[in-house]
Amino acid sequence: MTGVPTAYSTRRAVEESDLQACFQVRKDVFVGEQNVPEELEYDTYDATAVHVLAVAADGTALGTGRLLHGADAAGKTGGDLTVGSLGRLAVSRQARGLGVGAALVRAIEDEARTLGLAAVDLHAQTHALGFYERLGYVAYGPEFPDAGMPHRAMRREIRPAQGVSGGS
Repeated sequence: MTGVPTAYSTRRAVEESDLQACFQVRKDVFVGEQNVPEELEYDTYDATAVHVLAVAADGTALGTGRLLHGADAAGKTGGDLTVGSLGRLAVSRQARGLGVGAALVRAIEDEARTLGLAAVDLHAQTHALGFYERLGYVAYGPEFPDAGMPHRAMRREIRPAQGVSGGS
């Protein structure tokens, strides 16, 4: 791909090629740009997480994020199984400022609603707090280090998709 992408879409990464594209974006951003050790970037949760991928019209991967849910998310959500954990949100350098990150967050929230979750938590790098606040997330708790960078926990309440929750 050359230049700045003008059209893109998001989708759940199910095919192996989509998952590999997600991992490559993460490697480029976290390992390549932010110097996160590669052994910290990938974990056992990658196998069970819901991964979302943003792609340009020509198929180039632009960004990714993942959603942990159930027992996998419990360690990041205070044990609350009704809360999912958004993480590993990464947007390639050429796609920043185009709304790709916000589109990925909304796609992950849609996946969380489909799973019947009531809220989404995340651990934001402190420089990204404003981005998440604009999307409705609220910071809570003290600042803490993760992979050598300062982070804050944040949460956004979401409504489950119609027909998912057990109402009357």
